[in-house]
Amino acid sequence: MMPSGGDNEEIGAFRLGSSLNRKPSSSPIAGFLCISLMSWTACSNQEGAAPADHPRLTPNVVMRDVIFHSAERGLILVMPEADESYYTNSAERPQDRYEDYIVTDLASDVETRFPAATGRRNRSLVGISMGGFGAVKLALRHPDVYVFAGGLSSALDVPSRPFSITRIQQWRHHRSIFGPWGSSTRHDNDPFVLARSADPARTPYLFLSCGEQEGLLPANRSFATLLERRHFDHEFQTIPGGHDWNQWNGWLGDCFQSLLAHSSPKV
Repeated sequence: MMPSGGDNEEIGAFRLGSSLNRKPSSSPIAGFLCISLMSWTACSNQEGAAPADHPRLTPNVVMRDVIFHSAERGLILVMPEADESYYTNSAERPQDRYEDYIVTDLASDVETRFPAATGRRNRSLVGISMGGFGAVKLALRHPDVYVFAGGLSSALDVPSRPFSITRIQQWRHHRSIFGPWGSSTRHDNDPFVLARSADPARTPYLFLSCGEQEGLLPANRSFATLLERRHFDHEFQTIPGGHDWNQWNGWLGDCFQSLLAHSSPKV
């Protein structure tokens, strides 16, 4: 499935936690979970990735466990393609409307093609790193669409990262997505800015986790402090570990338990 306005109109296959490759019946049977697992290539280039001699899980193992947790809980699992978009409508490429694609197109297509229960209480987001940024940001921007958002090692500070000559290519890429420094598009997609103005009573429950050896830990701690100060319903947990699949896989059970405790999926 491609973003709104994209050239490719083909609908890709969904990875489902249960065998649901059929049109909806008169009685929808499951809520759906949209989850983003970043690629291992992207992970291995991040500061704080596991050292080469550290035993590591692979993305396929984590994906297997995600599918298991989804199936066990009767959820439809949807894993959309998002490239390196940060789940944001691009400031410089008007055809790359990834936020619209996830929030509008994806939800509508899943609930049309599969026996998915509809409504906010049956929709959740979970993501890792860039995906965690997307889950948290979309939950804050669209509180009426989702009931739960989980962010594992979320790259929450990306819109506010200053220029760095040592990461010039990354800076240029982020600028193409979020726009120039100080722009309205950058402001409107910054989780810290959104959390300062969002209504805590309307915001989906937020599950946050981060490894204690990650470069992303300070940003996640700062964000959790902001949530606490403004009385958002949330939890923030840390354990020893880096920006790697071992750490993320360890959080899956807790994340799914929290999802079910703070949502009301029709199963």
